[in-house]
Amino acid sequence: MKKKFLHGFTLIELLIVIALLGALAVGLLAALDPFEQLKKGNDTSVRNLVSEVHGSVIRYYALKSLMPYCDDAACTADTLPSGDTLTTVVMSTAVSSIVTTGELKSNFQSLAGNNLQRVFATGTSDSIRVCFQPTSKSFRCDPNTKYDVYGVDDATCPGAACGTSTTCYWCVQ
Repeated sequence: MKKKFLHGFTLIELLIVIALLGALAVGLLAALDPFEQLKKGNDTSVRNLVSEVHGSVIRYYALKSLMPYCDDAACTADTLPSGDTLTTVVMSTAVSSIVTTGELKSNFQSLAGNNLQRVFATGTSDSIRVCFQPTSKSFRCDPNTKYDVYGVDDATCPGAACGTSTTCYWCVQ
């Protein structure tokens, strides 16, 4: 008489393992929240853009002894940015001046793309505040997200409702 040796798993055992793996995958997906991760990635990109713009304006000021949005004579109310995005005439002219001095890459505006509209600048004749409004919950709850669009401290930010706030900005000064 021949002995039968059964090797491997039965169909039922395989289905149970697949069901358990599926349940774990669903739990992991719910815990990670992929849309929040996308928002966090976008916010990180814009935060880096904010820091790059701020640093380049400071370096420009160190080279020229005036801000890039001021003409050679002096800053006027018309040339000072006040909560302006980088796509406004004042700031796009300033960015062009910064590019000309070599403090930003020549393709800076094309690389930044639509993120230029998410960055806000407010300046004086000797200082600049550059801000953006975060979309991810983790950035909205960041301790540095405590300013208004002009880079002025806002006592209500981040606060208890930081996850839903639409008036708080992350700024570099």
